[in-house]
Amino acid sequence: MSDGTATAPSATTAEDATTRTRPRFDQDWVRRNGVFVALGLLLLANVLLTDNFVSTGTLRLQLVQVAPVVIVALGMALVIGTEGIDLSVGAVMALAAALIPLYVGYGSVGAIVIGLVAGVVVGLIAGVLVAVVGVQPIVATLGLMVVGRGVANLFGGEIKSIREPGIVELGTGSVLGIPYVVLIAAAASIVVWLLVRRSTYGRQLVAIGGNKLAAQLAGLPVRRVLVTTYVVSGLLAAMAGILLAARSQASDPTKLGQLMELSAITAVVIGGTPLSGGQVRILGTIAGALLMQLITATLIFHNIPDSTAQIVQAVIVIAAVYVQLGRGKARRT
Repeated sequence: MSDGTATAPSATTAEDATTRTRPRFDQDWVRRNGVFVALGLLLLANVLLTDNFVSTGTLRLQLVQVAPVVIVALGMALVIGTEGIDLSVGAVMALAAALIPLYVGYGSVGAIVIGLVAGVVVGLIAGVLVAVVGVQPIVATLGLMVVGRGVANLFGGEIKSIREPGIVELGTGSVLGIPYVVLIAAAASIVVWLLVRRSTYGRQLVAIGGNKLAAQLAGLPVRRVLVTTYVVSGLLAAMAGILLAARSQASDPTKLGQLMELSAITAVVIGGTPLSGGQVRILGTIAGALLMQLITATLIFHNIPDSTAQIVQAVIVIAAVYVQLGRGKARRT
């Protein structure tokens, strides 16, 4: 009798627990994979409702336009994974692009290398300020955003055209019908994914983002990992700036890369990487960038002003952060 009495409540409790757990699991799955679901639904809606959406030209244009965002967002995902933020990426893009016309006399490769080095230097300064000096990431990179844009205007001045054949080919050429810009974005995605999933650096980055103090006590090279992360972010931002300048065949230090930090953060957040750090979702970040590009394209296809797309981006960021907060509460309970 006592066994039966003891067993029945246990079975009921287990059943209740299962009942309570099942919907929470489903909600968590939706939260983790919502960006893929939304991307699929928006693609389907465009296929059904948008004229001439299914075409090689449309696909090529969308991929070319989203490629720089993906490249910048990859670096931003790493920084956010450390519980940081990098607001200087847009200014780094402008600075790298502004240097191309100035040093094009060294040839295409020389000018590109100088632009990439500029991104590395800015990333190194940001990393040192955050990891060594102890400045808050948002403050350090906000300062570099202002300084970087100013230096880009100082070096670049007015809009300059880029006629170097090698650089123009980089921005407009293709192989087997696939633009170089898209191939570079794909290669960068694979490299960063391997860094996060297969390297000691990636494991240390996630550990530092999850609990910096515990990582320090465990003997992890916190400063080195943080500095490396901001350097990689600067390098990727410079690469994106050079590709944008090569595609448009001009450098505009005032407007190039403007609001790119917002686009990159949006892609990372809606892709499932929490602002609280400790996780880096590369595939989610790429899907987030594609989703934002498709939202913008959809609005343009239906003659809705581009400014509306920025409002939609802001609303999506707020919604994504709200969902992340819900997931965090679910974990704690």
